[in-house]
Amino acid sequence: MCLQEDENEQCMSENVQEQQQQIVEFGSALPVNAKHNIHCLNIIGQVEGHYILPPQNKTTKYEHIIPALVAIEQDRTVEGLVMILNTVGGDVEAGLAIAELIASMKTPTVSLVVGGGHSIGVPLAVSAKRSFIVPSATMTIHPVRMNGTVLGVPQTLSYFEKMQDRIVRFVCSNSKMSAHRFKQLMLANGQLVNDVGSVIDGETAVREGLIDRLGGLSDVIQCLYDMIENDSEKEVISGVSHGDRPL
Repeated sequence: MCLQEDENEQCMSENVQEQQQQIVEFGSALPVNAKHNIHCLNIIGQVEGHYILPPQNKTTKYEHIIPALVAIEQDRTVEGLVMILNTVGGDVEAGLAIAELIASMKTPTVSLVVGGGHSIGVPLAVSAKRSFIVPSATMTIHPVRMNGTVLGVPQTLSYFEKMQDRIVRFVCSNSKMSAHRFKQLMLANGQLVNDVGSVIDGETAVREGLIDRLGGLSDVIQCLYDMIENDSEKEVISGVSHGDRPL
């Protein structure tokens, strides 16, 4: 009896250590005892792309996020993905790459913006199948910026325009906001010091159609549970079990 209890305690300890290691290394966690098996993924600080940021910066590394998304989509035990965002933005191409992967997943996905979902955080927030934002959160919509040496030639302006069009198309195709309105907010003046753009709060983001709903963590979890259960019902009707979920 004691041996069995010792083995159970050791197993629980190993599970806790594994959870802690996931959180420390990848900012993600997988629940051990829940109604549905949901993977939690954090996108916090600055999205780090092709260049390594200073060590004092809080970052989300895209080389960690991309394989995690691939693993989640393949893992038949993972029933849903909840993505928590509190980001100032970061590398445009890295953020857009992550957003495109999330948008193309068959696994049910829900995002929640807390604190801020700024800059490239906007495409990341709308990439999920359902998006939520807390009332106190804010989102900054502004044109693409670039650091470093910039050549003053027409090709540079063309590159910026094409990059901006990619972001506008993605955001508008994954939300209820029109391209015209998004560009209006993006080019507005008077809100940002030494820059153009808009800062909108949670209620405004929902009213403008950028984010689906106001809500908090419990709302996000319940929405994801409903999506999972609706998918399960459809699979039963079509004669496909959850374990045979097509990829």
